[in-house]
Amino acid sequence: MTNIIRGISKNARFWIIDSTELVQRAQDIHQMSPDAITAFGRLLSAGTIMGTNLKGDDLLTLRIDSEGPIKQMLVTSGSHGNVKGYLANPKAEAPLLDNGKLDIPSLIGTGVLRVIKDMGLRNAEPYMGLSNLQSGEIAEDLAYYFYTSEQIPSVISLGVSLNKDTTIKKAGGFMIQLMPNADDKFIDKLEDKIKAIRPITELLEGGMSLHDIAKLLYEDMDDEKGIGLVESYSILEEKYVAYICDCTKDKFSKGLITLGKDEISNILESDGKVEVECHFCKKKYQFTEKDFETSF
Repeated sequence: MTNIIRGISKNARFWIIDSTELVQRAQDIHQMSPDAITAFGRLLSAGTIMGTNLKGDDLLTLRIDSEGPIKQMLVTSGSHGNVKGYLANPKAEAPLLDNGKLDIPSLIGTGVLRVIKDMGLRNAEPYMGLSNLQSGEIAEDLAYYFYTSEQIPSVISLGVSLNKDTTIKKAGGFMIQLMPNADDKFIDKLEDKIKAIRPITELLEGGMSLHDIAKLLYEDMDDEKGIGLVESYSILEEKYVAYICDCTKDKFSKGLITLGKDEISNILESDGKVEVECHFCKKKYQFTEKDFETSF
């Protein structure tokens, strides 16, 4: 099943994602409030889109540290389409606006967005870009980051819609990034189209495929017959993405060893075991004295 496509045209490159399944998986693990999953699901979608633009085993991390009730959110993804994440306050709640919609910006509040790219180079530190949150709307804050830190004008739309039982009805998004020296006419038509179309979740709920949405984004509204395109485009890649945690007992063992022999011995003497829980998938690992026999 394809749930993300990547394409290109003369003036832009684009990604469109249906992240319903992976956001539902995150909800199953973290058991978030409706407000929290609405925000966290958007960050998961954005991280997945950005991760698929990497190569090989490179990794991307999006981290938001905020003064709002959500406090912190972190998402890690890679080129293979796997994503995982966690948040500090899964039960965070936001007030309702006058129109009855969630006030997600106040849930996040002011803070900092970090974009960390680990290229896997042994003697090089991961690249980190940083920008202040401008609105608390994740799509807007990411677009601001791309424009100020990477000088890439971007249009980003992200959304999560819920059923009454807080399961995920639909989640998804798209990102369009302009090529250098993009034609002003294309930019104007793109801006008009973004204002005219329905939110991504409504498009998905209406049964539109990712290819349908790509065509919608590129349709020329000025064409008399309504079938022309602003410009032709090509789909470069179709991929399946999923929420997958790659934690293992061995990885946690290596981390525990850094505590030192004395600290580990004290925990074992007190509790008879060392138990750790993965932030990303909530899986628990137990270690006994035997597990450390050859470590020190």
